[in-house]
Amino acid sequence: MKTSTPLLLLLASIAFLSGCFVSANAADSTGWAGEYRDDKYLNGRAVFQLTIEQSGKAMQVSFDAAWVDAHGAAPEAQGPAKVSGNTLTFTFTDSFDNSGSGTITRKGNDIIVSLNPTHVVEPRCLGFYGKNFRLKRVVK
Repeated sequence: MKTSTPLLLLLASIAFLSGCFVSANAADSTGWAGEYRDDKYLNGRAVFQLTIEQSGKAMQVSFDAAWVDAHGAAPEAQGPAKVSGNTLTFTFTDSFDNSGSGTITRKGNDIIVSLNPTHVVEPRCLGFYGKNFRLKRVVK
């Protein structure tokens, strides 16, 4: 019996570690898809909404923003995304040919978004591209 106890402990350890690995990978890829929004973006002067879509391992982020009084530019953008731990990174090109990168991190049911424009064609869109702003998950 003494020889089987270490073997059982080894098998139990392997099973436990495998379960942790599977759980960690599952946490990386699930729960991101959905719609997120801030109806009072920029102190109530704008609306910002973002959608994360996932099909298999492929992920995409799309977003749009508009001033509530309808002045100025109202960019729409999209681009591919990938998950790394608790962060989603993506690149985007908007409807005015501005492009850049972004990061999204989870904060409970909400997300924290940072957008970094790297190529600017239409500077009127830059007011929407901020750092560390919170969007709430849209509940349907």
